[in-house]
Amino acid sequence: MTKKRRTFSPEFKQEAARLVLDQGYSYHQACSSLGVGESALRRWVHQLADERQGITPKGKALTPEQQRIQ
Repeated sequence: MTKKRRTFSPEFKQEAARLVLDQGYSYHQACSSLGVGESALRRWVHQLADERQGITPKGKALTPEQQRIQ
């Protein structure tokens, strides 16, 4: 039996990344409270930090400004 891959909305990813960037959560704390893997959270945090610096992401954008640019 195969596991179905979970998908998360851009809004969820943005809020998860904000826990680490803006609210001072550690990666471990944020992963535990949200039930997501650490590698995914690290990817979202890195993407949000890049978007805040004006770098257009390769995948789906998290911030509304970058979504309009795409």
